[in-house]
Amino acid sequence: MTRLIVKRLLWSVPLLLIASALSFVLLSLASGNPAAVILGPTASAAQLRQLTAQLGLNAPVWVQYWHWFDAALHGNLGTSLIDGQPVTTMLAPRVTISLTLVLGATLLASVLGVTLGVLAAIRGGPSGRVLEVTSVFGFAIPDFVLGLVLIEALAVAARVFPASGFVSFFQSPDAWLKSLVLPWTALGLGVMTIVAVQTRDAMREALRSPFIRVLEANGISRRSVLFKHALRSAAIPLVTVVGIVVVALLGGSVLIESVFALPGLGSALATAATQHDIPVVQGVVLYFTLIVVAVNLLLDVVYGQLNPRVRAA
Repeated sequence: MTRLIVKRLLWSVPLLLIASALSFVLLSLASGNPAAVILGPTASAAQLRQLTAQLGLNAPVWVQYWHWFDAALHGNLGTSLIDGQPVTTMLAPRVTISLTLVLGATLLASVLGVTLGVLAAIRGGPSGRVLEVTSVFGFAIPDFVLGLVLIEALAVAARVFPASGFVSFFQSPDAWLKSLVLPWTALGLGVMTIVAVQTRDAMREALRSPFIRVLEANGISRRSVLFKHALRSAAIPLVTVVGIVVVALLGGSVLIESVFALPGLGSALATAATQHDIPVVQGVVLYFTLIVVAVNLLLDVVYGQLNPRVRAA
């Protein structure tokens, strides 16, 4: 297991380099100049040239990236080109909000998906048809569209939940929960269908396995066979699915945070990208990549516990 963890950590180094370099290059190719955003439409050409040189934006892209990378190695992600605030200070409180959003949506998708998938595998019939219909809608409806529908139905019409905004848990646990129910639902319901379909297929495969027939022939209770043995066997491929779900939810959080006005990493990325605030975009990309690495490392550990052959590899 230690060797597996070390191997995954070593693979994360080129992942961080590629992700940060690719985002830096793509942002530099986009039209627009942060100096023009800072100075406004009334700035003269001379003022634009002066501020561009002052910010170091007239240097080649690889030089700009090297300066950023060298500073990042020393724990300095630079300062925002728009307001001059340190990137680490700006993003630190947003990490918790984004993690709460993504992990809550993952938990919702996993619980509902596994439950629906197990029912569809065991009973079939109506449960299977419900899963198929739900899967179609889950794949077809974008999460931000679902978010707008939820706002209209449960925030504007019914006034059950707030339409937008975020309340700290320490300020009011009840208001914190209410501020996240709609974002969790909008973000998690779409990928829930993926978990449900994979659970159904994995459970069907497990229930057809010879060892399940042996357990049933030896008089083991149906409940124990299903939830202690078959579900444990089906959990191995589901671990991989959960990892894919978390990565997908990180991408979806960018729009969901904008729809519900949540002050997380996604909304910071959306704003910084429109303003060509390169240090902030790089900081968010770095945080996102670190989250993906941490989640994959955790899933590898769980996978190793479920499948001893992984530990022996």
